[in-house]
Amino acid sequence: MLSRNPMSDVKRGHILNVLSRGVRTDGRKFDEFREITVETGIVESAEGSARLRLGNTEVIVGIKMEVGEPFADSPDKGVLTTNVELIPMASDDFESGPPSPSAIELSRVVDRGIRESQLIDMSALCITPKEEVWVLYIDVYPLDYDGNLFDAASLAAISALKHTVVPAKRYGKGENYQLPLRSVPVSCTTVKIGDRLIVDPTLEEEDVSSARLTVATDENGDIRAMQKGGTGYFTLDEVRTAIKMSVAAGSTIRNKL
Repeated sequence: MLSRNPMSDVKRGHILNVLSRGVRTDGRKFDEFREITVETGIVESAEGSARLRLGNTEVIVGIKMEVGEPFADSPDKGVLTTNVELIPMASDDFESGPPSPSAIELSRVVDRGIRESQLIDMSALCITPKEEVWVLYIDVYPLDYDGNLFDAASLAAISALKHTVVPAKRYGKGENYQLPLRSVPVSCTTVKIGDRLIVDPTLEEEDVSSARLTVATDENGDIRAMQKGGTGYFTLDEVRTAIKMSVAAGSTIRNKL
């Protein structure tokens, strides 16, 4: 996903050699995610928040809500905005300033997975059609980057949303209530290294990969969103394999969430 300095030929050769033996440098199977831990309610000023660790990758997400106007083409639906800030603390490759192409892509992938899965009942966030709706902001901040920000950010956002309370009382709109959620999507990112496919790549694995495919699936195993990245390609059979790996991983991760 993110550009880094080229790895040494020795390191690159080592990773490819280990993969050729059917294992990964950290001992995981090709279709195995790193350990996932989640803490929620960590930001008192937010309507919902979560800190998620995926191996050594760490992301914090905050949810804020306010009353605003609906868009003209969806007068009876709430508004969703997703923002990602790649702060220098998380990686030497991140710089302060306007959103980078990587930050924009990451925010779009997280947003699309949530939006296309219809996780949030946007109609339920309408207060008065054409006049007032709830505007929901998802702010994503990676704290430590060791690969696979797509899945870490998406899972952190979903965890925060699941614990979000609509601040109705603050705006004189009645009592507070839990954010109405529906189908829960799970994002799974697969990368191609040589002719092998692996899920949840570490930073070193990302560096030697040629192509990336992120697939968000729902409880029924239906595809809700996809995003291809990298300069390489996937064959049709490889796409099918990546989707199967995503469905299987989604089922396991969804139970943990």
